[in-house]
Amino acid sequence: MITGFLESGKTEFINYTLAQPYFQAKGTTLLILCEEGEIEFDPELLKATRTIKEVIENEEDFTADKLAELDKAYKPERIIIEFNGMWNYKNIKLPWFWNIEQQITTIDASTFPMYYSNMKSLLNEMLKKSELIIFNRCDGLGEELATYKRNVKAVNPKADIVFEDAQGEISQIFEADLPFDLNSDPIELDNYGYGIFFIDAMDHLDRYVGKKIRFLAQVMKPAEVGDKYFVPGRMAMTCCAEDMSFLGYLCRYDKVSELNNRDWITITAKVGKERLPEYEGNEGPVLEAIEVIPAKEPAPKDQVISFS
Repeated sequence: MITGFLESGKTEFINYTLAQPYFQAKGTTLLILCEEGEIEFDPELLKATRTIKEVIENEEDFTADKLAELDKAYKPERIIIEFNGMWNYKNIKLPWFWNIEQQITTIDASTFPMYYSNMKSLLNEMLKKSELIIFNRCDGLGEELATYKRNVKAVNPKADIVFEDAQGEISQIFEADLPFDLNSDPIELDNYGYGIFFIDAMDHLDRYVGKKIRFLAQVMKPAEVGDKYFVPGRMAMTCCAEDMSFLGYLCRYDKVSELNNRDWITITAKVGKERLPEYEGNEGPVLEAIEVIPAKEPAPKDQVISFS
């Protein structure tokens, strides 16, 4: 079941999905369209995927009996319904022997505020039972997306929400999703929190500038940074055991000479930003050590952080 208002990207999503190898089925796919927008279905794609298209133009014709007739006529292996966003979803009635495998709602992010303000009841009925909500056309939008996410989560807290722009999915971390409190002093970073901080500081450094952070770290002393800096960080596994990286930012400290490579420390530092050669002329995160305390080496299973 694909729901959403007109021109929200429903047809584009179905076209893309039908073409994916993982979505192929041996039998017939019945595609029921309850509205037709500017984007059309490619007849060659429908033929290649054994998809039969049926159009139901009027809400009063979208009945369990009508759907049962289509089921009897085509005996489909599966059914995809592109539902009309202007029809009230709570009135929907399906044949008793149909089960909804997944409901997905597509939203045009550029028009979401208008629909949310003026057609909230219709929108909410679609969102309530959706497992996946896709905001597309997010180009040029930044923190507004965090507001949109909160609006949707208030209606359906369990839904997965994806944001996409012209380049594909946006892997943006919103402040509300951070696994630590930005207002803490200092901000305590556990293993998972440190990984999220490291990634988020690349894109949203101003969130952290002037704040104090505390975390368990391992010492790295690259020769090229001199004797005024070291890098406190953690080994991270980004996808598999073979894909390991040391994640850390430069830290200014007046007792670097007292540290040894691979020492374990608990560090409290203030986050700043500077232009350094290591950042190729751009501003990047630089830590200012406030307190460095020797720490006990963690168990092997806790030495490497992950992002899941």
